[in-house]
Amino acid sequence: KSVVFVFFFPQVLLLASAEDLECIPGFRQKVFYIEQPFKFTEDQPVLKLEFNDCKGNSKLNFEVSNPDFKVERDGSLVALKNVSEAGRALFVHARSEHAEDMAEILIVGANEKHGALKEIFKIEGNLGIPRQKRAILATPILIPENQRPPFPRSVGKVISSEGTEGAKFRLSGKGVDQDPKGIFRINEISGDVSVTRALDREAIANYELEVEVTDINGKTIDGPVRLDISVIDQNDNRPMFKEGPYIGHVMEGSPTGTTVMRMTAFDADDSSTDNALLRYNILKQTPTKPSPNMFYIDPEKGDIVTVVSPVLLDRETMETPKYELVIEAKDMGGLDVGLTGTATATILIDDKNDHPPEFTKKEFQATVKEGVTGVIVNLTVGDRDDPATGAWKAVYTIINGNPGQSFEIHTNPQTNEGMLSVVKPLDYEISAFHTLLIKVENEDPLIPDIAYGPSSTATVQITVEDVNEGPVFHPNPMTVTKQENIPVGSIVLTVNATDPDTLQHQTIRYSVYKDPAGWLEINPTNGTIGTTAILDRESPYVQNNVYTALFLAIDSGNPPATGTGTLHITLEDVNDNVPSLYPTLAKVCEDAKDLRVVVLGASDKDLHPNTDPFKFELSKQSGPEKLWRITKLNNTHAQVVLLQNLKKANYNIPISVTDSGKPPLTNNTELKLQVCSCKKSKMDCSATDALHISTTLILLSLFSLFCKSFP
Repeated sequence: KSVVFVFFFPQVLLLASAEDLECIPGFRQKVFYIEQPFKFTEDQPVLKLEFNDCKGNSKLNFEVSNPDFKVERDGSLVALKNVSEAGRALFVHARSEHAEDMAEILIVGANEKHGALKEIFKIEGNLGIPRQKRAILATPILIPENQRPPFPRSVGKVISSEGTEGAKFRLSGKGVDQDPKGIFRINEISGDVSVTRALDREAIANYELEVEVTDINGKTIDGPVRLDISVIDQNDNRPMFKEGPYIGHVMEGSPTGTTVMRMTAFDADDSSTDNALLRYNILKQTPTKPSPNMFYIDPEKGDIVTVVSPVLLDRETMETPKYELVIEAKDMGGLDVGLTGTATATILIDDKNDHPPEFTKKEFQATVKEGVTGVIVNLTVGDRDDPATGAWKAVYTIINGNPGQSFEIHTNPQTNEGMLSVVKPLDYEISAFHTLLIKVENEDPLIPDIAYGPSSTATVQITVEDVNEGPVFHPNPMTVTKQENIPVGSIVLTVNATDPDTLQHQTIRYSVYKDPAGWLEINPTNGTIGTTAILDRESPYVQNNVYTALFLAIDSGNPPATGTGTLHITLEDVNDNVPSLYPTLAKVCEDAKDLRVVVLGASDKDLHPNTDPFKFELSKQSGPEKLWRITKLNNTHAQVVLLQNLKKANYNIPISVTDSGKPPLTNNTELKLQVCSCKKSKMDCSATDALHISTTLILLSLFSLFCKSFP
């Protein structure tokens, strides 16, 4: 059985094995636990490290991960100053002419010490006597990253107390027989663990391997036991700014110490070591005016703050409102040996409304012709604030001289000018001059200690020019109601037009401008409108019973001016249209069983009451038998029915239809009836017999001729 000795030094726990009697290059002890003191006192030894390269330790040198500590030539670890906080671990790298190794010093609290011992020695129960549960002793191995060749190189050793003949060590796990494979290997006889290439802590920081002892046949006789390999960080990664672009804003006039933005860099090295302990610094400021040191960066947090007085932070007096800072992040706590990374921070000085807009002059002049609308003058202002903000954009208001709301003013978004417009035509005869008082303000309110002054108001003098205006009809449009069919020459209306130019003495003449049907005329002197043709409500020129015509009134100015008047004549209906009958042709089979020949409809161009109900009648039928009859279905329709089947022939049925007007109008017409032969659902109306004409009609025609012969 192997024997394990525990040596207690003040605040230090050391682990050693009595079996490992042969010389193995490196630290005799690779892991130490130190109880956290109140502070590490300057020049007071903390513990003593023992390193042996088995060849005399020629050119031995120690490096400590924390720059506040060093290792003396005799292996004593001492503090270079009083240190109250050293972190959770220290790493000591020893290098001689023939060997190098790494030791880890873990700093634990008093309540953590017993737990750490129990973890190392696996103390069982309350015996108080530590003993090794297995015959394999596999202490953690620490390997610095980025080691230089030659490889492989020994990094540790596994010890077994088993003396079985032919026993061999076997190593497995990620980095051995699992990806990434082949990084570590073990001498199956001696237990030496070696690394085959340089390691990268940022890729893999820890390896958890298993070691076991097998017999000559490969059968496990002890283990597996966990073997932890930790990669010791080297400062091989520069700080990087990953979140750019970095743009900050600060309001002009801000108090000294105003935080603008935060710069944060990233270091891929071990965050628990100084390799990733970053410090920030401003390398360059552009531009350098009004001060080369406008800003300061907190070296630990990366916060950028203003350091100049609010007076110097004046956007309007700066060369440019944009500053660029080159920021450096350095690891190793900012020491000269640290690696650096840089980024550019852009700081924009934002505008606040500390300058009111001012008119470029106190009075503006404008001239406009009467009757014209649109922009008449542009009012110019100056403002020193940022044109891209509401602190520069102008808002104009007419505060006096616009009772009729004839004027409006709007801001030109490109030039910031005030565009004064006439929105209601001005009348020279009413007022030839107008005076407006206008004020200008910003979209954004002014800061409390700034106010609008007299220069923020201006006067606009407007002169109205007289023009020859066209006569105006009263009223316009003009309306009148007349019956259609009134006699030609009837008076419809006398129009009235006046000249707005009351200061000029002008005469007015009238003429027809548009008379679509050619029904009207106008007296050029007195404006009397009369008819030249019959007014017809049913004309296609009449829409919804209304006929529209346009007339001109022309003054005697030079050049003459014209006014247009519209006349709407509403036409009342008279019964001047006979009703019409439809259809005028019907067909029936000579052997038809259903003798209802056709349904007739009547329509009338006139309006009610000069239309339906319509009266349908048949002329008298001659002969001993009546052949057909007509029956009224409703106010507008009637049905013709045969009283017996007829031979194949064409027949004319005389029908009269009368409207309800006063007096009523009658339309005498004929319905052509074709009696056809029908076979196999096909109707043949060709080659019919001679036309059968009503005997009554023939007699009436003969009687008419007889009467004309004897006057």
